[in-house]
Amino acid sequence: MVIEINKAEYLEDYKIRFEFSDGEQHIIDFIDFLKSAKNPMTKKYLDKKEFKNFKIEFGDIVWNEYEMCFPIWDLHEGKI
Repeated sequence: MVIEINKAEYLEDYKIRFEFSDGEQHIIDFIDFLKSAKNPMTKKYLDKKEFKNFKIEFGDIVWNEYEMCFPIWDLHEGKI
């Protein structure tokens, strides 16, 4: 079975609620990942305006034309 993200909804701070094609739902908080990032291209997403600017493409969440993305399975498991 191929798992895809059907919906991603910004909640607050750095939290996004995900709904997956198998019916699973998870809320992921990205703050620890972003704070510990070494790459300035990733750290720029600490700016909430940038962080909120994501979209779903081909069943995956992406920021700025794949500048930042995550393995779908990790998100499905509720971790990054």
